[in-house]
Amino acid sequence: MLVLDILFYTFIIIIIIQLIYYGFIFSRFAFAKSKTPSQKNIAVSVIICAKNEAENLKQFLPHILEQEYPNFEIVLINDASHDNTLNIIEAFAKTNNNIKIVNVENIEAFWGNKKYALTLGIKAATNDYLLLTDADCKPISKHWIASMSSHFSNTKSIVIGYGSYKKSKYSFLNTLIRFETLLTAIQYFSYAKLGIPYMAVGRNLAYRKDEFFKAKGFMSHMSILSGDDDLFINQVANSINTSICFTKDSFTESLPETSFKDWLKQKRRHVSTSKYYKLKHKFMLGLFFISQLLFWVLGIILLSFLFKWEIVIVLILLRFVVQYISIGFSAKKLNELDTIVLLPLFDLFLIFSQFFIFISNLTLKPSNWK
Repeated sequence: MLVLDILFYTFIIIIIIQLIYYGFIFSRFAFAKSKTPSQKNIAVSVIICAKNEAENLKQFLPHILEQEYPNFEIVLINDASHDNTLNIIEAFAKTNNNIKIVNVENIEAFWGNKKYALTLGIKAATNDYLLLTDADCKPISKHWIASMSSHFSNTKSIVIGYGSYKKSKYSFLNTLIRFETLLTAIQYFSYAKLGIPYMAVGRNLAYRKDEFFKAKGFMSHMSILSGDDDLFINQVANSINTSICFTKDSFTESLPETSFKDWLKQKRRHVSTSKYYKLKHKFMLGLFFISQLLFWVLGIILLSFLFKWEIVIVLILLRFVVQYISIGFSAKKLNELDTIVLLPLFDLFLIFSQFFIFISNLTLKPSNWK
């Protein structure tokens, strides 16, 4: 049949595209060796924006205060919280002289806008080197600041780190979230290794203050609810000024969503920013997603008709072998090996959930950041 012939040869092209992504692009990170530059001991300002995060601050802020680093301050931004976040911040400040408080009140022009609050915090920071994380994050070691800041140099003014999620046993959703986080990290680390960085996560990101002001902060995308991390990096990062840090001491750990509804809401907010990426990034990310989708759709169609099924199965197995090798080595680096046990199932689930999220975002805009 002519139609099946067309689908078959299209499937071969899709397999080639997938092998390029997994075998060439993503392997740049999978087989990369972690560099450990000498410690710089530069003065660092840790920036944390908190909106209704009283309980998380009580739990996680001590881990940052315990960092073994000689010169750092913590800028705590209370973003118009209506719980007792400000009281908790003030209580910590009374016993720790390296805490600076920025209390933000909502104004009409920037109502509920995290970027506005972050801008005020960055302006208040004493030091030129900024390390950003979230109120529900904790560094997994006491050398987080040292590990991240060691990658700054005369040319490197942006450091992209890894923000993991806390593991929960016997939870399909938890493992799915961590696998999706792993896959996202593989992409942004790999593209950075190729010299075309396109995003980072605000849970673990560092940059010089002058990069922020040189780009006029978040002004080019202030009206977009999310993107204080990925849109900013998409705007300012390049092959010269960007470094990646993936030593285990540099990881942060956050609390993941505990329901599919909340996770989908979070992903809708994240995905909504991707349409503002640079064209070359949208093309590469879009081609990868389309090739993922067509791999499954065309593979299922061809096998259901038993059309040249022997060749189709060999191609499918080849793709999975290369995918497992690429993701497996990356997962080992990021301490996420347990997430790849159900790789084909997660792969399929994420592709169609992302398609659903894309359609949903066309009809209904995501809500505020908190």
